[in-house]
Amino acid sequence: MNFSFYIAKRYLFAKKSRNVINIISAISVVGVSIGTMALIVILSVFNGFDNLIQSLFNSFDPDIKITIKEGKTFSSGVERIQNLKKLKGVLYMSEIIEENALLKYDDRQYIVTVKGVSDEFINMSGIDSMIIDGEFILKENKNNYAVIGQGVALNLAVGLNFITPINIYVPKRTQKVSLNPEKTFNRKYIFPSGIFAIQQDFDSRYIIVPIDFARDLLDYSNEVSAIELKLDPGFNKDKIQEEIKKYLGTGYEVKNRFEQQELLYKIMKSEKWAIFLILTFILIIASFNVIGSLTMLIIEKKKDIDTLRSLGANLSVLRKIFLLEGWMISILGAILGLMTGTIICWIQQHFGLIKIQGSDSFVIDTYPVYIELPDFIYVFLTVLFIGYMAAWYPVRYISGKFLIDPR
Repeated sequence: MNFSFYIAKRYLFAKKSRNVINIISAISVVGVSIGTMALIVILSVFNGFDNLIQSLFNSFDPDIKITIKEGKTFSSGVERIQNLKKLKGVLYMSEIIEENALLKYDDRQYIVTVKGVSDEFINMSGIDSMIIDGEFILKENKNNYAVIGQGVALNLAVGLNFITPINIYVPKRTQKVSLNPEKTFNRKYIFPSGIFAIQQDFDSRYIIVPIDFARDLLDYSNEVSAIELKLDPGFNKDKIQEEIKKYLGTGYEVKNRFEQQELLYKIMKSEKWAIFLILTFILIIASFNVIGSLTMLIIEKKKDIDTLRSLGANLSVLRKIFLLEGWMISILGAILGLMTGTIICWIQQHFGLIKIQGSDSFVIDTYPVYIELPDFIYVFLTVLFIGYMAAWYPVRYISGKFLIDPR
């Protein structure tokens, strides 16, 4: 066994002549372990919310969304667009037409985005699993139906059991401004079949209808505002995205799920690492105990230092002993913190002891937790670095008075 490590280990676990040194060392270990535990728990909670939001958005956002760079709509009858469904790795393709509209239900009005979708939309989205009332039905016996967001339903006080239809108004694209609303707006009515709840941005904004109904309402023939694709999970999605970009050329935008909600995901990542830095500063403060513990230990072991020097130990060996002593305090605290944090996360995952306040209006009632291995690596390396610096300071500066041979 390495001589310096052996002596450092003895100093760490052996009882000191002054009991206060043992107490300060124990406080140092506890402080580091609590800071490490907090890092793991907080990062795991952020991972849980990240996965939750991704799962909610993934039920609405497609794997790939294709839009045109210039203009609002483009023709879906172009051969290049139709051939997309033949590309390897593409399972389903849905034509999409979106436009803002005014909804009127009884005496209530609300502005929404009408999203017309083709028949394959149900196969490529998970929105049918987000239905909280009614069913996901857009066509039945040649009748058109609408599926609306929960926020839209609340604002209009829509009831699925009522026989009152939803009236949809959109401005005519080719009509000049007129004081007569009948000449300025296209109007169609439709009955709701279901209400979905995904996320507030979607719930309070969208009403989903058959694409034929939307085109008739908007005076379109085969135009689309977007093409949505579902990819085979067995294929590399990034590679397929690049192939589609090359195939369509520079006139189209091809976005994956991350790029469709790029700002949101970047904000979530930034918040996670901002919290990581804040807790790291707290961990640095907790590591100040290591400095005090080592300083007192060096003073107490003055006689041992003289003995080791007489046996041939040089300054480098003596400094290494106390450096390892301080580092071992941080390592022990890191290990205990990682273990404790893992246990807390496991308990929360399986039993959900910590509830979310006001969870009646949220999709879950307990804090979500998801443990990722890279977080353990980052936290452990961070604690090792802070522990090394906390041990290096007293060994390098304070110990010079006691470790250097006065002769």
